[in-house]
Amino acid sequence: MAWNRLLVTVGNDFRIVFKAAGAFKFAIANHMRRDLVLSVLTCQNDGSVIINQLRAFCGNASNDAVRIACSRGGRRAASAAAALKEEVAEAPAPTYPKYDLTSEDLRRLGKQRNIGVSAHIDSGKTTLTERILYYTGRIGEIHEVRGRDAVGAKMDSMELEREKGITIQSAATFCDWNAKLPTGEQQNYAINIIDTPGHVDFTIEVERALRVLDGAILVLCAVSGVQSQTTTVDRQMRRYNVPRISFINKMDRPGANPWRVIGQIRSKLRIAAAAVHVPIGVEDQFRGVVDLVRWKAVYNEGEKGNTVRETDEIPADVLELAKQKRTELIEQLAEVDDEIADLVIMDEEPSLEQLAAAVRRATVGLKFSPVFLGSAIKNTGVQPLLDGVCAYLPNPAESTVTAHDTSQPVTAPPVPLTPAANAPLVALAFKLEEGRFGQLTYMRVYQGGLKKGGFIYHARTGKKVKVPRLVRMHSNEMEDIEAIGPGEICATFGVECASGDTFTDGSTSFSMTSMYVPEPVISLALKPVGTESPNFSRALNRFQKEDPTFKVHIDQESKETIISGMGELHLEIYVERMKREYNVECTTGKPKVAFRETVTQRADFMYTHKKQTGGAGQYAKIIGYIEPCEPDPETGKDIAFESIVMSGNVPSNYIPAVEKGFYEALEKGSLSGNPVSGCRMTLSDGAFHIVDSSELAFRLATMGAFREVYSKAAPVILEPIMTVEVVAPAEFQGAVISGLNSRRGTILDSEVREDEFTAVAEVALNDMFGYSSQLRGATQGKGEFSMEYKTHQPVLPQVQKELEDAYRRTLPQAKK
Repeated sequence: MAWNRLLVTVGNDFRIVFKAAGAFKFAIANHMRRDLVLSVLTCQNDGSVIINQLRAFCGNASNDAVRIACSRGGRRAASAAAALKEEVAEAPAPTYPKYDLTSEDLRRLGKQRNIGVSAHIDSGKTTLTERILYYTGRIGEIHEVRGRDAVGAKMDSMELEREKGITIQSAATFCDWNAKLPTGEQQNYAINIIDTPGHVDFTIEVERALRVLDGAILVLCAVSGVQSQTTTVDRQMRRYNVPRISFINKMDRPGANPWRVIGQIRSKLRIAAAAVHVPIGVEDQFRGVVDLVRWKAVYNEGEKGNTVRETDEIPADVLELAKQKRTELIEQLAEVDDEIADLVIMDEEPSLEQLAAAVRRATVGLKFSPVFLGSAIKNTGVQPLLDGVCAYLPNPAESTVTAHDTSQPVTAPPVPLTPAANAPLVALAFKLEEGRFGQLTYMRVYQGGLKKGGFIYHARTGKKVKVPRLVRMHSNEMEDIEAIGPGEICATFGVECASGDTFTDGSTSFSMTSMYVPEPVISLALKPVGTESPNFSRALNRFQKEDPTFKVHIDQESKETIISGMGELHLEIYVERMKREYNVECTTGKPKVAFRETVTQRADFMYTHKKQTGGAGQYAKIIGYIEPCEPDPETGKDIAFESIVMSGNVPSNYIPAVEKGFYEALEKGSLSGNPVSGCRMTLSDGAFHIVDSSELAFRLATMGAFREVYSKAAPVILEPIMTVEVVAPAEFQGAVISGLNSRRGTILDSEVREDEFTAVAEVALNDMFGYSSQLRGATQGKGEFSMEYKTHQPVLPQVQKELEDAYRRTLPQAKK
């Protein structure tokens, strides 16, 4: 055999295979030079063929090496997986060296905090972060979010953010804080902060921030309380096991009621919570807080609240309330902490140290959220919150972090990582940004260290990359550094990668799980004004790379450029950025909703594909059925293919072609031309011809069978349903409710408080276009709403008929 003509391309890069299995590497090295290798075999073939060819190729390579090499194929065909399972014995679980944290590691990590600031839109996240930066000395002046002074908040560095008064991109910064701990001692802490957007359209920014953080501040409005996006942020924190402390902001506003908000945290977010502060004064009289753990009154004094004055004297008008709330704090802790529960049973009062330790234990253990009170805009309660971040949120050593060993099967148990400086490097690239000096890659180092000028390895491709420049970010400013240790966040230039990629030092094959990326729910047709310039595609490519929820594709029928995203504002921002940053003015067509199709009952098929064109023809026969498929609770995947063919009526090397044909057929349903979801195909039997059968024949047979049987499975069109939350003055309640009803909305909940009310409804996205202008008109511009994708549900029969007719009109005459 000509060894220099043969290579197994089972991964994105064959060098990973060389690294993955010593025996395989040895066998290849004995037969040929790596630079002569060409590609002939891919994982599209049947699993048994792969194994046999690998064995023939590797000579004396072990089963283990063959299994590892095959497993590099990424998305393997079902038959390949089955063949591997049958032919290759399970390898023993590998052992990994343990790295203990040194006293230097513990000292450094103990004073390190990585936190995010998250909340519903307009709860005061950026205003709070601005105060944190001012009090920690990172900025010299406080500027307001909407940029009325032509400067704007530090963390809203984009011109659009300052104009609109909203955060669009998450921004990272760092600061030092000399914290006063509950025990009375003072310590200096290094804090990395990521300020995240609140609008649901930019939810990916919150996802990737929480993916790499050890703790978070959940900001709530003292008047509005737990809102729709608060629930989403809570779900994201739970997804990544991020402990949180809650901060009830806007205590100076009329109608502020922190106790109602704490009740909502317990009932709506389902987490034990209790105040560690009691306000001194309310609304415009709010001037300080009582610290229930240390039992001290804390006041902010001076022009910008710079001076923090503490006293043991609790004001008489709040003394009784403070005692009551301290008892409530102990009772809430007793439900989640054994030590406090024992003290309560013994009728003993916990000491200050015991209480502080219990709050920290329960918070880090994700069982409890201490609630702080304050008003960022009035510069009150921010310093005690910073003390709470240092006292109650975990350091990097207390967070459980795992990686997957890519040389092992997908089902292998995860490998725990230790933030030790002497451990091999594992870092996650969680955010990309096009900077003035090229691609800026934000990284969180989980173990090991990163040095300027050093070399790192891209875990997915195996490529060796030099780190030319290492910086720490301060919003849009950067500070050059020489090295960074475990548990820290940095950024680097000149590293080509995608969001969610892992980097190592080359000594391990570890890869970290990426963040959850929600599917886009709305699309627009995009067209440049005038002739199309190279900047048009350059801008779209950059935005796609930076934002995984922003998708671009060309519609094959209309030849239009279609952009998809999380909402109207999301796409509007990108169109505006194209004009400002790339000088490309674009027009957009009517939003195209991401409809889907699905089947509602089982339907059997028996299909024969036969074609004679002279010489060898095409022949394939398949028998089976399609049926509805429920989403997998873990992966969310709701399409599946299964083969139960016995006795070889369909050769195993053709089954991947059937699977491929099924997935291709799902791309376009015959009702409206939208993708098909919630469908499983089971192949039970078939037939083949020794000469005329081929992979192409079976793929075409599957596509033909699916189109033929699809109409018998009672298909329906699904539309995205959104959870809409409207907040407006109470006098407009009737107008808002009738407006939602006119859009076929289902009212789920409504709540009236003082002078405003909240309505939560489920409305089809297709009926939500233009709602913002209608709501402004109905509420004299005082109403606001937020919208979040919930699920897909069948459309009404008349809507389905309209969609089917519209799609049929777009088809060529021959296909109608």
